[in-house]
Amino acid sequence: MKAIVIVVEKITSEAHLNIPDGLDEYAIKQHIVDRYNTGRMQTEMNIFQVDFESISARIVQENSSPKSA
Repeated sequence: MKAIVIVVEKITSEAHLNIPDGLDEYAIKQHIVDRYNTGRMQTEMNIFQVDFESISARIVQENSSPKSA
């Protein structure tokens, strides 16, 4: 017998970024999105919190003899 287990967690990460001075709100948002999309923010991300959402399992019966055609 085999079980397939699925665990769903919500991971909250945090990064402390230096934002250039003089940017308006839209430019700040765009700066953050651009850093994230290019992968430059990944090295600065630290896991801040992990929240357990759910766990489920499905039992799979394994056949011990091959099926005949």
